[in-house]
Amino acid sequence: MSETTTSPPRVSRAISLKARLGIGAALLGGGTLLTAVILFLGLNAVAERLDTALASETRMARYATLSQQAATFLVITTEMVQSGQTPEVRRDRIAPVIDRLRNTFLDLHADTEAAVTQAQEIGLDAQSRYATQSLGLARMQAMLDNTEAGLSTETNDPDELRAYIDSFASSFDPLLSQAVNNEILFRNTILNGIDELRQRLGLIALAIAVVTVGSVAAFYFGLIRPQFARLDRLREAAHRIGQEDFAVALPVTRMDEIGQISTETNRMAAALSDRQQQVQAEWARLNETIRQKTEELQSANATLEEIDHNRRRFFADVSHELRTPLTVILMEAQIGKKSTPEAAAAFTTIEARAARLNRRIDDLLRIARSDSGQLHLDVDNVPLPDLMAKVVEEIQAETENAGLDLQIGSVPDAEVLCDPNWVRQVIVGLIRNAIRHARAGGVVRLRVEAGTKDITLQIIDHGPGIAQEQLSRIFDRFAQGKNPDAALGFGLGLALARWVIEEQGGTILAESPLPATLRPEGVTGTVISVGLPNASR
Repeated sequence: MSETTTSPPRVSRAISLKARLGIGAALLGGGTLLTAVILFLGLNAVAERLDTALASETRMARYATLSQQAATFLVITTEMVQSGQTPEVRRDRIAPVIDRLRNTFLDLHADTEAAVTQAQEIGLDAQSRYATQSLGLARMQAMLDNTEAGLSTETNDPDELRAYIDSFASSFDPLLSQAVNNEILFRNTILNGIDELRQRLGLIALAIAVVTVGSVAAFYFGLIRPQFARLDRLREAAHRIGQEDFAVALPVTRMDEIGQISTETNRMAAALSDRQQQVQAEWARLNETIRQKTEELQSANATLEEIDHNRRRFFADVSHELRTPLTVILMEAQIGKKSTPEAAAAFTTIEARAARLNRRIDDLLRIARSDSGQLHLDVDNVPLPDLMAKVVEEIQAETENAGLDLQIGSVPDAEVLCDPNWVRQVIVGLIRNAIRHARAGGVVRLRVEAGTKDITLQIIDHGPGIAQEQLSRIFDRFAQGKNPDAALGFGLGLALARWVIEEQGGTILAESPLPATLRPEGVTGTVISVGLPNASR
């Protein structure tokens, strides 16, 4: 967009946009990775505490087992004392129970050592508590050993044996209860620690969410959104340039990637503006040149129109001046032919020549009118024999003087639709062309072919023919052959002939050499075919 400022904006040489986007993405990625690590460590800590709580539950189950085994031991020993069993029987019966108790004590010692290790790993200060547990277990195990030893003596005194049993029962149960209570306290401590850890993890997650939202907002509003604004300006500038509005001056405050594109866009717009001014200047010069040439052409056309007008007036004046004395000559010839019979033949010749000259004047006027666009064709149904007779009458003397044999084929009794004067002039002109260019052939033939729609008049000569490169353009205006005799005319005859015939709905064609059906041996020749509408159909 175009902005008018008193001084160019200061261009910052900061790090590139690509680098800033990379740093922002790295920070967001690092925050995400840190969040994942914190969550992993928190979940790992929770899992360790849960494992410790489960181990505590396992030890409580073992204490319950130990309590059941101790109760079984008391029941068995009491029953044996009351029944007065011998020492051997007493030892045999209490041995399996004592073995189970000792195995349970071994498991509890192992569990206690593992609990001390777990407490150290998760940061719980429980070594003294588990030392107390170990001491209590040792005392209970010592009491079991003493009771076993007392029951294994050789005495059968019930009071003495009962004293051992009562001592075990009164001492073992408080120690076991104390151990179970300590384990319950430890388990509750672990569960409380899990709850505290959960709360801390919740606070950490909330803090991470706040930091993440703030980082994303800062990343968007501080970096992404300003670049969108710059890109929007670039898009608007491109649209204006597409509309041929090159007054574009994008602000360049940073030489990052977008800043470089903005700089190049400004340079491109300036170059296009300069080019537009150059094109406009060239266009103005071209219009001025066209105006001048148009004026020159109009002046030349005016001159040509004046020349053409003078030429047509000259033809009209000449025709008028010639027609008046010709009329007098015709009248005098007719009077002389009637008044002087002995000179009738001479007056007849004078009359015929004057009539022919009158037709030449008519032809001259037609040519003038055709060039001026004022030609009028009087199309009518014309008997073909009459038309051919007039052609022969007009051209016979010229062919004889040229030493040519004019051969006329059979003429059908038909009518053609044409202007007889113009068609006569065209046929006579084509025969004159044969006299001029094909005199060496010695023959000119007129051949007529009647079709259902057209009647074709063919003028055939036995001359040297027409070169193929000239054959395609002989009907063009001002076209002349390479024969030296061609220089005797202006090149208007065949072009005018084609115009006259085509204006009457006919055709005119030239073919050289002659077709095989029309060509004698050793002859090249040319045939010009004039087709006219058949009025007899």
